Amino acid sequence: MDSIVKIFKIGYGPSSSHTMAPRKAASAFKERYPKAKLFRVTLYGSLAATGKGHLTDLAIMEEMSPVAVEIIWEAGIVHGFHPNAMKFEAFDDHAVLLGDWTVYSVGGGEITDGDMTNLNEKNIYPYSTMKQILAWCDENGKQFWEHVGDFEDDSVWIHLAEVWEVMKQAIRRGLENEGVLPGSIKLPRKASAYMMKANGFKGSLKRRSQVFAYALAVAEENAGGGKVVTAPTCGSSGVLPAVLFMLHRAYKFPDQKIIRALATAGLIGNIVKQNASISGAEVGCQGEIGTACAMAAAAASQLFGATPAQIEYAAEMGLEHHLGLTCDPIAGLVQIPCIERNAFAASRALDANIYAVMSDGKHRVSFDKVVFTMNQTGKDLPSLYRETAGGGLALESGL
Repeated sequence: MDSIVKIFKIGYGPSSSHTMAPRKAASAFKERYPKAKLFRVTLYGSLAATGKGHLTDLAIMEEMSPVAVEIIWEAGIVHGFHPNAMKFEAFDDHAVLLGDWTVYSVGGGEITDGDMTNLNEKNIYPYSTMKQILAWCDENGKQFWEHVGDFEDDSVWIHLAEVWEVMKQAIRRGLENEGVLPGSIKLPRKASAYMMKANGFKGSLKRRSQVFAYALAVAEENAGGGKVVTAPTCGSSGVLPAVLFMLHRAYKFPDQKIIRALATAGLIGNIVKQNASISGAEVGCQGEIGTACAMAAAAASQLFGATPAQIEYAAEMGLEHHLGLTCDPIAGLVQIPCIERNAFAASRALDANIYAVMSDGKHRVSFDKVVFTMNQTGKDLPSLYRETAGGGLALESGL
């Protein structure tokens, strides 16, 4: 299992799979052919179906500038390896083909040429399932974040500290920014208004309302193309920072403890990515929002002193109760229902935390079983509900 650093990528929205990854692929291909006078990029499947709403074409053209770029949209052609496929072609000034490259965006900003060789994955962790990691924690008397520390090098803590700063900055910007988000549906930002109302409440109602505001702030920043952290994706980037920021402010958890909680959250996301998928185009929104909820639930539980078994239980509930969630963005934008889902998943993560901490950590359905079930459920979902904007809410006629 690879480093958790790849779960937490810092970049610009609105989509890790449809914006970050195509930008990364475009940059790599441009470097291969510095003398090219024209690039042709064919987008297939989900990348073509929702690419315009995710600013895929703009990201590619911006990265390949000043060379001219021709974009071809082939939503009806779906590659078997992964629905997020791209073909890059480079031409000289006589329209002679210099070379081509077919690459796939596999979720969380990662790209591969199909045989996974260019992901540069390293087997940093000897274990890849929750069962194995729980056994390790029990044998060594350690927590999940210590498991991360034992197998990653010290640079992981530097990265997680930067991740935490970027998350806080995204919340602050999102709370300050107002107006209408870019795109055809003209969706107004709500985070600032929600925060103002939340501050008028007291006690637990105030804290829970602030979580809504924080999640909206990051999700809206992402939708506007702002700087965020994939956790595990751009579309679900508001869940984890909202939970951690509220706990940081309301319960005075220091940065060091938050960073350790981030390590635990990254480990949870890594298990899902390794054994299933975090790509909405592959398994629906359950792989994005569901995983984000599991990560946040685990992080919160650790902060409140939960045992590894209780943390596993919190993560299991966070993912289980999003099983079957479809990815059907209206107009192909990461706005409706994505932004609102970030707020509700953050709240649900806190519920999972409380429920798990009240228990002894024993339960019938394991996290590994839910990960397996989520993967199978996602593969069984019709493509209409896997980030193609071809069904479900995406067919809303009023927008």
